[in-house]
Amino acid sequence: METHSLQDFQDLCTFESFKDFWHYYGYGVDQQELIDREFKRIKGVTYLDHAGTTLFPESQIKGFYDDISRNVYGNPHSHNPSSRLTHDTVESVRYRILEHFNTCAEEYSVIFTSGCTAALKLVADTFPWKAASNEGPGSQFCYLTDNHTSVVGIRGVTALQGVGTVSVLPHEVERRARKPPTQTDGEECTAPHLFCYPAQSNFSGRKYPLSYVKGIQSQQLYPACEHRGRWYVLLDAACFVSCSPLDLSQYPADFVPISFYKTFGFPTGLGALLVRNEAAEVLRKTYFGGGTAAAYLVAEDYFVPKPNIVSRFEDGTISFLDIISLHHGFETLQKLTGSMLNIQLHTFGLARYTYIVLSCLCHSNGKPVAQIHCDNDFQNIAEQGAILNFNLLDCHGRTVGYSQVDKMASLFNIHIRTGCFCNTGACQYYLAISNQNVKTNLHAGHICGDSIDLIEGRPTGSIRVSFGYMSSFEDCQNFLRFVVNCFVDKPLILDQKRLTKLKSAELMESNGQTISPSPERITPSEDAVSEEEKNNGSSHTLTNLFIYPVKSCASVEVTEWPLGPQGLLYDRLWMVVNENGVCLSQKREPKLCLIRPVICLASNTLQLQVSGMEPVTVPLETSLANSDLRTSQSKVCGDRVQTVDCGEEVSTWLSEFLGKPCRLLRQRPEFQRDMKFGPGKENCGPTALSLVNEAQFLLINRASVSFLHEHIADRYSHNEGTWRDMEQLIQRFRANLVISGPQAFAEDDWSHLTVGDTQFQVIGRCGRCQMIGVDQKSATRSQEPLRSLSECRSGKVTFGIYLAHQSARNTTAVPVLSVGARVIPRISESTDKP
Repeated sequence: METHSLQDFQDLCTFESFKDFWHYYGYGVDQQELIDREFKRIKGVTYLDHAGTTLFPESQIKGFYDDISRNVYGNPHSHNPSSRLTHDTVESVRYRILEHFNTCAEEYSVIFTSGCTAALKLVADTFPWKAASNEGPGSQFCYLTDNHTSVVGIRGVTALQGVGTVSVLPHEVERRARKPPTQTDGEECTAPHLFCYPAQSNFSGRKYPLSYVKGIQSQQLYPACEHRGRWYVLLDAACFVSCSPLDLSQYPADFVPISFYKTFGFPTGLGALLVRNEAAEVLRKTYFGGGTAAAYLVAEDYFVPKPNIVSRFEDGTISFLDIISLHHGFETLQKLTGSMLNIQLHTFGLARYTYIVLSCLCHSNGKPVAQIHCDNDFQNIAEQGAILNFNLLDCHGRTVGYSQVDKMASLFNIHIRTGCFCNTGACQYYLAISNQNVKTNLHAGHICGDSIDLIEGRPTGSIRVSFGYMSSFEDCQNFLRFVVNCFVDKPLILDQKRLTKLKSAELMESNGQTISPSPERITPSEDAVSEEEKNNGSSHTLTNLFIYPVKSCASVEVTEWPLGPQGLLYDRLWMVVNENGVCLSQKREPKLCLIRPVICLASNTLQLQVSGMEPVTVPLETSLANSDLRTSQSKVCGDRVQTVDCGEEVSTWLSEFLGKPCRLLRQRPEFQRDMKFGPGKENCGPTALSLVNEAQFLLINRASVSFLHEHIADRYSHNEGTWRDMEQLIQRFRANLVISGPQAFAEDDWSHLTVGDTQFQVIGRCGRCQMIGVDQKSATRSQEPLRSLSECRSGKVTFGIYLAHQSARNTTAVPVLSVGARVIPRISESTDKP
């Protein structure tokens, strides 16, 4: 269905409409207030060239000015007090950079350069290229065709050294993957090869899988799978890290060039090469400048470099004041936004909204207004960055020259970027420009960066709009109105069918899971928090601790409890089975929730209590020497488990209460049941399980419960009071750990967390079933909260995360969890998370 209503477009260009498309906007304060306070200079300007450079906030510059006004910073090559201050401050900045990318000095070194291009040239000049010879094959320099000119330019160095060059189309990396070549006896190949690809295309904003890093290094992906030798990966992260978090502990690329102005806006003449220390050892530097020499002679060819990696590669005096300014960049960015994850969500939402509206605009004859150059529909934040690339079309389907659009935009004070953006490969691909076309265009007078936008009616480049952390909905609004007012043949038509399709499409997070429509945000705090919390932009506390000694029976709430080899000590070591040995759960027998276990460590007993009956007691520990005890095998969640029968007394007690023959079984003490790690999950070693379904621990977030509770309460506000008690709702989810935090469903993005001093790995999300419909006080069933959970999560019914204790075995110390402990999460970037 198409509509001829300009009013429909105006309605679409409202903030309320934007919120229908995307729930994440801003950083806990009014975005316009942030702009008015920090970016007064852009009043009346619609700045949409953040991929060129983002803008610096005023407080960042003020903080830097105050710093250099208070302190005397000398040349770091001297040893006087001002020079030592410079040296120490610069080293602190290096550590801050490594922390930002979730790595450390033991793994990576930060080599400062004049920019990303200089960092790339450093790799080109020092990589140990090897020419092919009779002794064996030579090095291969390989790169994606979608790469910046500065990456492809490495070819100028390799060509002179007899090194092979392979340009790789993006789809070939995985499509041509195969088993790596085997080494022939006596023919071990040591040739070093380099593969370069961008984490995010500066042309289209397409994000390439970070998993390519390990895939190439292990020779599982093309072209590494076709060439024996040692493969290194250069990940061009300059465009990616401006709006997305990068975790080098998960994706350990050998060389990572960046430019800081892409992230902070200032300083503009500073970049860095983050190099894996292991990879740095193979680099061969020939030129030596001031500060790099341990010793050298003037009259003799004698030179010994300094042993430190950084000192060997930073020739001359570094731009130390610019480096010191980075500290204020990190501090200000954290203060204003809270985290890179927040920036990613904010900027992606703006780009997605602009893409949807622009792609639905049509001329009066129904022809599209824009041809958008991308490989997706902006549904997955892991596949697309905050960049939109396109050409405008007239009502006859002919391309409007990008120079004409750029000039018109300037009249409206809209700042965009046009051309090929120093990425000829992507430009050729998206605009269908052949190699011969490029040569013909050159002969016709067109060169990179000029204003010749059409040759024989065919575009030579395109238009790019890109968003930064201070971008606002008004920027999208101004740009879209500009397009409609200046380039649409009236009356405007909106493609409602496409609009409805894109609006209702299932959104995906960077880990491949559905994005929850949570209105809450991680809010930056002025309070002093740990550096790790600063990196994650969140603060959480353990508020409740529960153990469930008998599977599906009531919980035991504790304030402090030790960890055992299988999770919390005595958690789910017992289960109730029917006469056939089949485990009973609340799905089959909701009355199980009325059985209250009581653990007494002093008397070494487990007591079961229920209203109206005398309690029954069994020992905590079971001796297999007792001939009266029967051993058996049962199944839990598809796993075969070995158990011990707890005797006739408790069996009679359970049978009387439940009204059917039942028995109580305990897991055999020596039996080991290991957890299954899902595809793509890092196995932290054998992890023993009790009679739990899937993992040692289950964690839920009070913010997530509160969000769901409000949804349910709104529905039943007039006729049902049971949903007024959030604590009862918490009980239904039967978690071991309940935490408080600022953002609903933030836990979905975590890969690891620390509770007090105890570290955990996140195993996956907990898929919920009708069991959460059992009221834990009355044993009655209802459709809630499963129905509301499904609505809140767009059909998904995951709630809470599974955890594994990373030192669950072979440890002498006994960890203890305590209510009130600080919970520090680490956010995952993995797309393989289940």
